[in-house]
Amino acid sequence: MAARHAETRTGGRPATTGTITGNFALSVGMPDSRAPEGWRWTKLTDVARLETGHTPSRRHPEYWGGDVPWIGIKDATANHGRTIHDTIQHTNELGISNSSARILPANTVCLSRTASVGYVVVMGRPMATSQDFVNWVCAPELDHRFLKYVLLSEQSAFLRFASGTTHQTIYFPEVKAFHICLPSRAEQRAIGHVLQTLDDKIEVNRRMSTTLEAMARALFKAWFVDFEPVRAKSEGRDPGLPPHLTDLFPARLVETDHGEVPEGWNVSRIGNEVRVVGGSTPSTRNPAFWDGEINWATPKDLSSLEGPALLETSRRITSAGLAKIGSGLLPVGTVLLSSRAPIGYLAIAEIPVSVNQGFVAMVCEGRLSNVFAWLWTQANMEAILQNANGSTFQEISKSNFRPLPVIVPTDDVLEAFDGPVQSLHSRIVSCERETRTLAALRDTLLPQLISGDLRVKDAETFLDRVL
Repeated sequence: MAARHAETRTGGRPATTGTITGNFALSVGMPDSRAPEGWRWTKLTDVARLETGHTPSRRHPEYWGGDVPWIGIKDATANHGRTIHDTIQHTNELGISNSSARILPANTVCLSRTASVGYVVVMGRPMATSQDFVNWVCAPELDHRFLKYVLLSEQSAFLRFASGTTHQTIYFPEVKAFHICLPSRAEQRAIGHVLQTLDDKIEVNRRMSTTLEAMARALFKAWFVDFEPVRAKSEGRDPGLPPHLTDLFPARLVETDHGEVPEGWNVSRIGNEVRVVGGSTPSTRNPAFWDGEINWATPKDLSSLEGPALLETSRRITSAGLAKIGSGLLPVGTVLLSSRAPIGYLAIAEIPVSVNQGFVAMVCEGRLSNVFAWLWTQANMEAILQNANGSTFQEISKSNFRPLPVIVPTDDVLEAFDGPVQSLHSRIVSCERETRTLAALRDTLLPQLISGDLRVKDAETFLDRVL
């Protein structure tokens, strides 16, 4: 699929003549700052073709669905800093032909300029975007990875470049006046390689965590939702398990008020198997409660997690603040479920943590492990949502959560399950810890490399020691 049109179409207003300096290597207008030795300031439009996008009419369903990926804001927020190869929505040649949307080539660098300003993605194949983006098709003088990292390093500057009363927008006169500080093409590629090496390792970890979580969920579903080993034995089939595991499962299902259940397993209530608690918020008007050493979680801390492990919180409280929370400090291994706005964020706390009122927290002190409770919660999310109520927003209260039924296997089955799944979860946590270390290293190197303060050879030497 080739890019359509050679000319730029970005609106008629010319570039602003003012100057708004960025942080490192980007500026609206030509800045007064000198470039590092061997670098030069140049207009971005001199080394990249500026493009925008458009939304084909929603009144024409025939414009939607097809083989043209179409980048919207949700695609950018979910993939910030990444190369994307597919999108939530797709348009087609008819939608492109009847709108101002344009199919742009792979390696086009995209920046969200309105609604949610500052998200950066790179096209992994030819795509179109909405009008919420400005896009650059790089000329041979500009490495697309270098441009991506320049934009990522200037996140705080974008708010200075933007304006607007209802919501912030970077308008085209400012975008057209972007200037970028460039080293040689060889050094651009080298800088991009150093930073991309870290991002590639982070991406490998992310995919590994996703795979490990999928394995854990599949095992839980097979054993405790579909009862596959029991059904296989009852039908005279091989369950596909080693003999010592096959022997742990009964050979028939029995009818209960909750449907068929493996013989010898019990139907209980989740509130009888784990300790279900909530939390609260110490008064924000009392500074004595805040900025201490005790982790204090809100659902927002879970909203940005890549995997099911909470390693840190954005806010901390003091011991005086903790005294205001009835559930106190919850232990490592507590399963956290956001109970409102929205319901469904889920993680296992890998740190001692206190929580606000937006959680159902499960402390697993009995026969059900935290990994069992975590996967049970995922598998029963529909039932949890059905038991939520509320006029302003839906909430699952602790009193509505505790009676939810849980099928409890025999102890030997639980033990056989917990061993491998705890191992899977431990590997997920290890991947997440390494990812955070790599991301911190990348974020340290990024401004130094982009500004020319750190040379590539020094960065490569450092990476050789830590990777």
